[in-house]
Amino acid sequence: MKSFVFVIIACYSLSCAASDAGGEPGASYPEIAIAINQTLHDHLYDPAELETSAYRAIEAKVNALALRATSNEVFIEGFRDIWKDGPFSHVELKQAQQPAADLAHYLDTLRIGGGGAQLTWQDDIAILTVNTMMGLDTIEEIDAAYVEIANREPRTLIIDLRENPGGAFAVRPLVAHLLTAPLAAGVFVSQRWNSLHQRPPGPAEIQTAEAWEGWSLTAFWKDVQENALTGITFTPAEPVYTGPVYVLTSKRTASAAELATDALSGSGRALVIGETTAGEMLSQKIFDIPGGFQLSLPVADYYSVANGRIEGNGIKPAIETDAADALTTALAQPKK
Repeated sequence: MKSFVFVIIACYSLSCAASDAGGEPGASYPEIAIAINQTLHDHLYDPAELETSAYRAIEAKVNALALRATSNEVFIEGFRDIWKDGPFSHVELKQAQQPAADLAHYLDTLRIGGGGAQLTWQDDIAILTVNTMMGLDTIEEIDAAYVEIANREPRTLIIDLRENPGGAFAVRPLVAHLLTAPLAAGVFVSQRWNSLHQRPPGPAEIQTAEAWEGWSLTAFWKDVQENALTGITFTPAEPVYTGPVYVLTSKRTASAAELATDALSGSGRALVIGETTAGEMLSQKIFDIPGGFQLSLPVADYYSVANGRIEGNGIKPAIETDAADALTTALAQPKK
């Protein structure tokens, strides 16, 4: 089975069929605040992040919110506002619609209803707009787009990720159809690594980390927490497009979309045009907590072979321009 990685972000915001959720109905908001803090300490990729003044300020604000909240909606909205400027990304609180384990299974089989990826043409230039990395149907749309690209042999391919907040599955074919050899892109770094080391992995450790293989989100969540390092390798997929590639980015390009941007630019396969990406590149898992809530938090950090740590830094474009002008700038690039 080909190497792949699941990076979970915006998928958690998708609606799911309701069922009995985990947690303890009737828990008070101060109890829920305590459970949030404990869950972060138990599972965050690096608990040292929770000893910083930035997190202490967040913790104090959540505790104060818990004392004044009058409804679940007020508590959730307040929590979201507090974490907008949090010290790390991928933290979200929602009311559970089904247990976290069931939600993981749902995401493994998710179809978003189409429109995740759309191929358009401007003369002999192909423009592949990918709006999400979620959905089995998005994977199918990307695969189909590359078949059409192979048949029409465009002069240039432009991949538009300006509105892509990330997701999971679709990052693999998006990158794989542009490669002629396997690409070791980087590693996810877990709490286990951080408990044993006071440093990030070095280049040799990143390059030699065993690549994760599979398609199950549940399995990835388990493995990425149990392994100190989880390698990310993209394997070529037919048909392969070998012509010039431009990737368009904005400040909203995040998570799995940053993974794709990093892999394609770092390998030299594509030139990035637009804005520095969001810098929200962590692997998120969902946990049931008391009160019928679910907390999403990052269980692994990511270090790229080409760009190092992406969280908090983003990926700087080779040609910097406003996101609104990125497509025009790409179309104006000289023929190769």
